[in-house]
This record gives sequence, structure tokens and C-alpha cells, in this order.
Amino acid sequence: MRQIVLDTETTGLEVEQGHRIIEIGCVELRGRRLTTNNFHHYLQPDRQIDAGAQEVHGISNEDLANKPRFPELADALVKYLDGAELLIHNAAFDVGFLNKEFEWAGRPERVENLCTVTDTLKLAKELHPGQRNNLDALCKRYEVDNSNRDLHGALLDARLLADVYLAMTGGQRELLDPAAAQAQADQHRSPALEALFAQAEGKPLLTMKANEHELQRHRERMQAIAEAAGKQLWQD
Repeated sequence: MRQIVLDTETTGLEVEQGHRIIEIGCVELRGRRLTTNNFHHYLQPDRQIDAGAQEVHGISNEDLANKPRFPELADALVKYLDGAELLIHNAAFDVGFLNKEFEWAGRPERVENLCTVTDTLKLAKELHPGQRNNLDALCKRYEVDNSNRDLHGALLDARLLADVYLAMTGGQRELLDPAAAQAQADQHRSPALEALFAQAEGKPLLTMKANEHELQRHRERMQAIAEAAGKQLWQD
């Protein structure tokens, strides 16, 4: 399965007020493992960045003076996203901005037609109702190192969200700490599995015998079956 973790930074919060995307950051997961196939670009928005937004991501209009505009990158973005499952924290925000950028570029594409979209914020709220579920809170909860996150950044936040998603949905411990995963599995070995492991390791097999109470329950059950069948089945 190909999954794309996506984040954007924008000139402001309201796309209806004409705010634009200024950074797109994506990381790719294949089979729940990160690849190096990232998609990351800064964009020239042709409008001023709100002061409040700049305080969040630290990107200025001067930083974007020579960056490409969205229409120049649209083909590459469509090719990158097509057919993947998109993982986005608060998906309505980013999808709304991306769809508006496609519209302003005169293009027919819509994110929901290119990909399936999974909102990781909705998933986090289902797993942790009544708790803080922003990215920083989730990093802390799942012990994902976000010490370098002084400011928001689309690529950095996408990378952190990938780690958080893997932890939320299971399997990250196997990727990051095989010993911890094995220790956890060992805690849940059934007696039957213990016997198989013992046999494989050349150790004496563990023999478990039914106690008298279990034998009596067995006899009663077999008698009930025999009466229903109209014949004696077997004796223990």
C-alpha cells in the first residue's frame, strides 16, 4: 500500500479570504515503511503573508521571492499523489487549500478524486477522546522526538506525523525497536505457543493435564451429546 503523509503551510487560515499555500511537504510510506520519495516545495503566493501565520511557520515573503507558483508544480503534484492514500492531520484544511489552488490554476483535479483521504486528527480523537490531539501532544504521547520543531514546517510536520501515525496504528515499535517488539510478543505467549517454542529450542515440552473439575465437565458434555444423538459415543 502506498501512503502519502501531507502537510502544508499557508499565508493565513482562511482560504475563502484568498489565502494561498506557500509550502507543500509530503513523505511516502510503502508497506508502513518510510521511503526517500519525498515531495517538498516552497511556493510564491503573490500575496502578503499574515503576521500571525509567519509567527507559526517563520516563512516570509522575501523567502519566497524566487519560488515557483502552484501551476508550475501542479503536474508533478498530481502524478505524485495519484492513487495513494493521503494521511493528513485536520484534512479539511489542507484539502480545501489544495482544491482551491487547483481551481485557481484552471485545473479540473480535486484531491478526493485523486486519492483516498484519511484524517489523522479524527483518528486520534477516536483513540483519545477528550484529550489534546494536536501534533505536539501526539508526539509527546507516542514518544516521537519533536525537539527540532521550534516552528511549523510542512516537510518536518509530515515526517513527524508519519511517525505518530505508525505508532497510533501499531507496528512502529517493530520498525524502531525490534527487541521491544519481541519482548511484548513474549508476554502474550499462550501455553500452546510455549510448547512449540520449547520443542523448537530442544527444551523439555510443557505437559498440561486436565484437572478433575475439567474432566467432570468433559464427561457431562459428552453425556449430553450422547443423549441428543441417541447413542453412546465413547468413554474417557
